Amino acid sequence: MNVVITGASKGIGKAIAAGFAAEGANLFLCARNELTLYNTVAELQVKNSNSTVNAQAADISTKEGAENFGQWILNKSIPVDVLINNAGHFMPGSVYNEEEGLLQKMMDTNLYSAYHLTRKLLPAMIARRQGHIFNMCSIASLQAYHNGGSYSISKFALMGFSKNLREELKQYNIKVTAVYPGAVMTESWSGFDNTTQRIMEADDIAAMIVAATKLSPQAVVEDIIIRPQLGDL
Repeated sequence: MNVVITGASKGIGKAIAAGFAAEGANLFLCARNELTLYNTVAELQVKNSNSTVNAQAADISTKEGAENFGQWILNKSIPVDVLINNAGHFMPGSVYNEEEGLLQKMMDTNLYSAYHLTRKLLPAMIARRQGHIFNMCSIASLQAYHNGGSYSISKFALMGFSKNLREELKQYNIKVTAVYPGAVMTESWSGFDNTTQRIMEADDIAAMIVAATKLSPQAVVEDIIIRPQLGDL
C-alpha cells in the first residue's frame, strides 16, 4: 500500500505515519520543517523495517509547493492508494479582532493545500479507478465556537470540499473520508495538563484512519467524528 501524508513530521500526521508504517505500507511524507521531517523518517524506519519511508520537505500552503510535492510523487510512478490531507494550522481569534490576513493564512494551509495536492494526484487515481482520500477536518467544521474565527471558517470549507469530492468521485470508485477530531494532545494543546487523560491521543485518530482503509471496496466510512469521552473542551 502506498500512502501519502501531509503535515507528517509531528502530532496527528506523525501518528498516522506510524500507524501505516506498522502495517508495512510505503510512505510518502511531507512537512515544512526539513529537520523535523527527516528525524521522523529515521524514527519510523528504525521501528518498522518492513516499511519504506520517503519524504520531501514542502510548504504546501502555496499552490506551487503543493503541486511540486505532488509532482515529486508522480515522478516515482507509484499508484497512490491512500492520500491523507493532514497539513493544517490553528491560530485563535475572532472575526472582529483577529490579525489582518489570518483568514487567508488559514485558508491557504487548511483548505488550499488539500485542494491543490488532491487535484494534482487525482487524474492518476481516476485512471486506476481506485484510491482513498482522507481530509483532516475538525470538530470546528461542525460547530462554531468561541475564539475559533478564521480557523473554524477554513475547517467548515474543508468539510464542504470533502462532501463535494465524495459525490464527484463515487463514479470512479474512489473513497473520500472526512475526519473530525475533537481535542487531541498535540502541539496545539502543549500547555494542557493531560495527566487525567482528559483529551485524546494522536494514536486514537491514527487507529481510526488505518481501520477505515481495511474495508471492502464496496464500503466506505464517509465521516469519522471522534471526541474525548468527557466531551469537548
